[in-house]
Amino acid sequence: MATVVALSRYPVKGCTPEPVQSLLVQDDGRISGDRVLAFRFADAVEPEDRDGLDSWPKAGGLSLQDFPALAELRLEYAAESGTVRLSRDGRVLVQAGLDTAGRLALEDAVTEFVLTTPEAKRLQRPGRLPLKLLGDGITSRFQDRARGYISLHSSASVQALSTVLDTTVDDRRFRSNIVIDGVPAEAELAWRGPVTIGGVEFAPQHSIVRCLATHANPDTGKRDLRILTTLTQQLGQQEPTLGRLLLPTGSGGEIHVGDEVSW
Repeated sequence: MATVVALSRYPVKGCTPEPVQSLLVQDDGRISGDRVLAFRFADAVEPEDRDGLDSWPKAGGLSLQDFPALAELRLEYAAESGTVRLSRDGRVLVQAGLDTAGRLALEDAVTEFVLTTPEAKRLQRPGRLPLKLLGDGITSRFQDRARGYISLHSSASVQALSTVLDTTVDDRRFRSNIVIDGVPAEAELAWRGPVTIGGVEFAPQHSIVRCLATHANPDTGKRDLRILTTLTQQLGQQEPTLGRLLLPTGSGGEIHVGDEVSW
């Protein structure tokens, strides 16, 4: 029997995950509390609204794809109070709200951190600074795609990578909302019909073509594994693919760790 073994959401686009025991899938196909904030480059555009659904590609601001050292930061977001806390190696760098002063403090702290990393020159390019923290902390609007989508992968798919690379590959590298167990490697790529997780029915969408964010160690932020070429050259994929995107077929609902997955 396939079951959910881990759930995560990402309050700030490009930053560390928030492991949770349950996720609320909204009617629009997004997850409540997921990608509700983002650090935008000075010259980047605002999120694009397409029929009421925002999207914002990761190239418009800080993300692990270009700034892997962000994985060093530990982010906690208290939605009730609108407070963001960033720490590194157990030391709090900043804790602030989403008012004007709080946003400035968060922007300054993240900028100062990135300027100490190997990616500092990327941030110093024309048009990058000053960073601006976007979002109301409630509305999920900073996904790469206009529909948002929910991401899922199986632990067996990651284990297949671990076997080829002869090292343990951390599930967190793939930044999925849902991790399942109890299916063979890449089984999620073959789904054709509806998928039910707990009491929520989903329609399988595109497989997930991965980016350089997967090369970043989720603890150190260093690019220490060649995930993309392993998927293509050693596992025989045409594109570096791991996991699947989902959309609810109805009104959404709540899913939990331990829920059964059927298709």
